[in-house]
Amino acid sequence: MSTPQRRTRSFAAWLLLMLCAIAVTGCAGAPVQEMSNARQAVRAAEKAGAVTLAPALMAEARQALRDAESHLRQGEYRTARDAAELARSKAVEARRVAEAAGKPSSP
Repeated sequence: MSTPQRRTRSFAAWLLLMLCAIAVTGCAGAPVQEMSNARQAVRAAEKAGAVTLAPALMAEARQALRDAESHLRQGEYRTARDAAELARSKAVEARRVAEAAGKPSSP
């Protein structure tokens, strides 16, 4: 194999390695958006009355959010992201329950 071909292959291998490193780094970053989404969902559920109308779901949402914050502080970003998504999901469900319970039934 000639020298230019070796250089081309070496460059291609290096480029592939860099792209993989960038992709992995991007996935492992702090879950800033997920944390924000979870906090907003919990606040919205609280405003909808879910604390009294869906207390079990709200407790789960709040605990998942606390878990996410703890994992975030420890640098466990993937686990923090999963917990934040669970918190958001539980909060959205609690809000739906609260809103449904708060609406008068139609005759």
